[in-house]
Amino acid sequence: MLSVAGSVLGLARDQALARLFGAGRETDAFLVAWTVPEFAATLLIEDGLAFALVPMFSLALARRAQGTVPGDPVRALVAATLPRLTLAFAAAGALVVAAAPVLVRALAPGLPDHALAVDCTRLTATCVVSFGLAGYCSAALRAHRRFLAPAAIYCAYNTGIITAMFVLGGRWGVRAAAVGVAVGGLLMVAAQLPSLAGQLRHPDGRPDRRRLRSRFGFWLRFGSRFRFGFRRDEGAGAAPRTSTATATDAPTPSAGTTAGTNAPHRGTAGQEAPAPRTTPRAADTPARPLALALLGTVLLFALCRQSQVLIERFLASGLPSGAISHLNYAQKVAQIPMTLSLMLCTVTFPVVARAVADGDTERARARVERDVALAAGLVLLGTATVVACAPQMVQLLFQRGAFRAADTAATAGVMRVYALGLLGQTVVGALARCYFSAGRANWYPLGAMAVGIAATAGAGAWAVGPWGVSGIAAANAAGITVTAALLVAGTGPRSVPVRVRRVLGDLARPVPVAVAAAVAGALVADRLAAPGVSPAVPLAAGAAAVVGVFAVLAPVLGVRGAVPAVESVRRSLRPVTRRLPHGRISLRIRFPLPRRLPPGARPRRPRKSRGSRRSR
Repeated sequence: MLSVAGSVLGLARDQALARLFGAGRETDAFLVAWTVPEFAATLLIEDGLAFALVPMFSLALARRAQGTVPGDPVRALVAATLPRLTLAFAAAGALVVAAAPVLVRALAPGLPDHALAVDCTRLTATCVVSFGLAGYCSAALRAHRRFLAPAAIYCAYNTGIITAMFVLGGRWGVRAAAVGVAVGGLLMVAAQLPSLAGQLRHPDGRPDRRRLRSRFGFWLRFGSRFRFGFRRDEGAGAAPRTSTATATDAPTPSAGTTAGTNAPHRGTAGQEAPAPRTTPRAADTPARPLALALLGTVLLFALCRQSQVLIERFLASGLPSGAISHLNYAQKVAQIPMTLSLMLCTVTFPVVARAVADGDTERARARVERDVALAAGLVLLGTATVVACAPQMVQLLFQRGAFRAADTAATAGVMRVYALGLLGQTVVGALARCYFSAGRANWYPLGAMAVGIAATAGAGAWAVGPWGVSGIAAANAAGITVTAALLVAGTGPRSVPVRVRRVLGDLARPVPVAVAAAVAGALVADRLAAPGVSPAVPLAAGAAAVVGVFAVLAPVLGVRGAVPAVESVRRSLRPVTRRLPHGRISLRIRFPLPRRLPPGARPRRPRKSRGSRRSR
């Protein structure tokens, strides 16, 4: 919910920017400076640094759980990496401040207001340090399975920007948004520091009441004769947890073996546990320091992926004023389905990294395949909605203040073209995680991304003349689709060995469903759109038509995840008292056996307690 709230606040931030400053030369200047926080967020929070740090923290947690390394491996990792990375972040931020004029000239050579863009770039350069520290905290907390604080960072960030624009916008103009970026970055760090400090202060983790109940249950004792035990079952073959850091979403492959032996035992449901693991675990290997090759490949991959924005703004700087703003607003709205669908992969990335660290490739493969299929279905549902209702979305979100009807039409056209590349963006974001989940340097994703960037640059340079901003958006969609195809084809020894044919089938089945849903939604939205009608009415009707058609056709065409989702909704509507889906209740009553009396002896009468006399 916090991630969704962060996305909603991001929309509110863009609405405030459009309302206060419109889509003119000042907004274009700020959006050129906005390239710095966009790059910093991708490199240091979302993709780059997380791909390197989450596997490293997962490996350290696995060693802590085994107890084979003296001291606390997690604290040792923090002591070895955090000071060096902080110095690197500070040096990079100072370099951006010093080179701001050159950077702006290189990003947008045809920009009218060069001095304003330089001022905004220097103000936003502080986010290099704050985003770096926020990304470090976020990666460490996700590896510990603590997602609350990392999910709240964009709420704090967007709140800082919105507040600064409304408080300082009248005095400083669009520079107030750049000040908001600096304030929001500090709030991102402050939102995570208490949680990370608590994890480092308590190496074994604080007791989780829900987990304790699931493991030990709670006992109600009445004297020495009756004993009622209520216990929630963990499932057949579930492994006993040795610390809170070993929590996973499925039984670990080492379940069924006792400590130090390979003797199988029975699970709680009477089933025999699986055979012992034969694949060596990454946690059994000697500790590795922060590898420069791993960090270099991850950061270069994220930098290459984010350079699509550089190509767009470089090509759009020669177009009339407002072109960069139209691209920015269209991209922000169109990428909402991709952001929501990749939340699943963000949450499960520590699970995949932990499975790889434990040597459980089967579990890692099943998880990656399922995540890709579910993310593809979700993003195609969002793509159909964006294509069907783009004009109504833009009108409802942005058309007020300095944002005119002509800006709405231009932004909606670009947004529909952008949506064609959302599936490729989602596949790249989902599969890139499995390439770096082992915590080793891998140059293949960088090569695939470089090929996609070359395709984007070539197609954009050719299409910007006849089609303008729509041609730039089409080039973006084509380039990222090429990268997605290369990443799917390259899975195997280089990453988690997913089954390529199955993944391609999972990606292809929702496409005709999304096309049919988009056509139906567009027909409904266009029919209800009228000059005197609020855009919310055709938007709601068109979105409902898209969801209805998608829900009907997805199970028919065998879209993976559609049938289980419908079944889970149907089961959730049943009365809760009919079954307990997550466990069982066991009732144990112990009766004392009668003692044998010697011949001629009389049984003793039980004495009445004082409490019973008082009660009478």
